[in-house]
Amino acid sequence: MKIARLIGILSILLQQPKTTAAELAERFEVSTRTIYRDIEVICQAGIPLVTTQGIGGGVAIMDGFKIDRTLLSSADMQAILIGLKTLDSFCTPDNAKRYQQLIDRLCPAGENLLPVNQHILIDLASWDKAALTDKIELLQDAITDSRKVAFVYCAPAGETERLVEPYKLLFQWSSWYLWAWCNLRQDFRLFRLSRMSSLALVEDFVPRSAPLPDLSVERVFPSLYQVKALIEPDCKWRLIDEYGVDSFQAQPDGRLLFEIGFTDEENIISWLATFGSHAEVLEPVELRRRMLDFAEAICANYR
Repeated sequence: MKIARLIGILSILLQQPKTTAAELAERFEVSTRTIYRDIEVICQAGIPLVTTQGIGGGVAIMDGFKIDRTLLSSADMQAILIGLKTLDSFCTPDNAKRYQQLIDRLCPAGENLLPVNQHILIDLASWDKAALTDKIELLQDAITDSRKVAFVYCAPAGETERLVEPYKLLFQWSSWYLWAWCNLRQDFRLFRLSRMSSLALVEDFVPRSAPLPDLSVERVFPSLYQVKALIEPDCKWRLIDEYGVDSFQAQPDGRLLFEIGFTDEENIISWLATFGSHAEVLEPVELRRRMLDFAEAICANYR
């Protein structure tokens, strides 16, 4: 338990320039006295930690010190450095500089621990990277400083003005989200960053106990609307990409029987429409009529 805590303290100090003993004590659920003893143990292990008193004081790794690689294996270091390089794909130039400084602190001068034939490349950027990185930086500051954020949110139900207490930034389902307490809904909500605009930091707030979001598929995408459809074989790749190889069964005529649950009817109609004439709804029967109405409405626009 103590070893895990010591490694955890080092991990925190590698990710941020300074923290306080009180913050570490709260994080690891021990007393500040225990944290000060841990700091002594870390220093005795050869990693110089410095503590400063007063306003702006805290605990930090001594400037210019590089962690001895013997603490981590080469594979461990490569995993850490690949993760840090991944952050460059969406961060602002200032943050990229900060991550590079962290890499420099981890790597001995003149050595490159990232293999030339690096086989894992991760890019978390999106097509609107310029706007997204600014949002991420603002929200990171808001979370760190406990500042409320005001913004306009565009959702299927329309646009609303929101005021939230931000707690977590999440990368999930190929998109970035904010986990926050929403003043409008009086509950915790997930907000997709791409749908947020006109962001502004406002007044401070006292952080409340924030549970982690339940991101299970059953919770976020409940199967409320069961659908059965036949998909043409030339669209097999789409079913595999989106729902996996077990989401359909090949039929004698070559078509693919697709059965799955959707959260709502509008969702499934929009999705099936992207197949054009390459998909036919079998069940439920009322959905066949809704698809026909949908197609006729489109035809009416072009007549």
